[in-house]
Amino acid sequence: MNPYIQSLRLRTLPLSVAGIILGAGLAGAEFGFGNCDSHFLLVFVLAVLTALSLQILSNLSNELGDAQKGTDANQQERAAYGLQSGKITIRQMKGMIGLFLGLSVLFGSVLIYSAFGALWSIQSLGFLFLGLLAVCGAVFYTLGKHNYGYIGLGDLGVFLFFGLLSTAGAYYLEMQKVSWEVLWCGAAIGAPCVGVLNLNNIRDMANDRAHGKRTFASMLGPTGARVYHYSLLLFSLTTFICLGHYWVGLIVPVWAWHIRYVGTHTERLDKQMPVLMFSTLAVAILALI
Repeated sequence: MNPYIQSLRLRTLPLSVAGIILGAGLAGAEFGFGNCDSHFLLVFVLAVLTALSLQILSNLSNELGDAQKGTDANQQERAAYGLQSGKITIRQMKGMIGLFLGLSVLFGSVLIYSAFGALWSIQSLGFLFLGLLAVCGAVFYTLGKHNYGYIGLGDLGVFLFFGLLSTAGAYYLEMQKVSWEVLWCGAAIGAPCVGVLNLNNIRDMANDRAHGKRTFASMLGPTGARVYHYSLLLFSLTTFICLGHYWVGLIVPVWAWHIRYVGTHTERLDKQMPVLMFSTLAVAILALI
């Protein structure tokens, strides 16, 4: 595979738009899908492009940050990314980071202007601030001296950006309001998104500890991290069902099999990453039926 494409980590992209799809879908259901016009579609497409750019920016920054700290030097359970394999230089990686940083700012600014008709209204300034937080969250997860991924705050970042802000933000951009149900839906979709990160951290736990990376999973230990993992998925299902989104129950067999696999395997956990990513996207869609 082309090393540049590999470093984009394309398999993570569906997860990044789950909250956008859920938030925009909830807005469309309330507004009436038959009444959704070209403006509604434009805002949705721009929100997806912004989320995808931010996710790729996060992936690239994470790779550079881990490479600079030596964390990825001896990873065995997954294929080496571009920097780790030596097929991409640090200078080239910084150029890619700059490109997707620019795209994130561009798409985000156009999104805000399209939603509110201006960049300097109170609403626009509020979303510009949230956009700045999202960019900082993407870049400084593992990159730099003051990164938050090495002190156990990565889970919180994913919950906020992939769950609450993604879902409620997409809804607000379409409807110019928000509700408690939307916030709870954001929390419910954010939980399995955190689960993806937690699964990644369970897989890399020994290596992370050896390189001073204190993830929340490494703090909990192998058993505690798995219990936490199961709790995240149970919280998601319970919350959606309590809100009346019963179709998400169709994902129970998949998640039951996933939980059993995670509980009985200490190796090859990387194979479960796409399972949880795509099933989380499926949950976001099922919640709209």
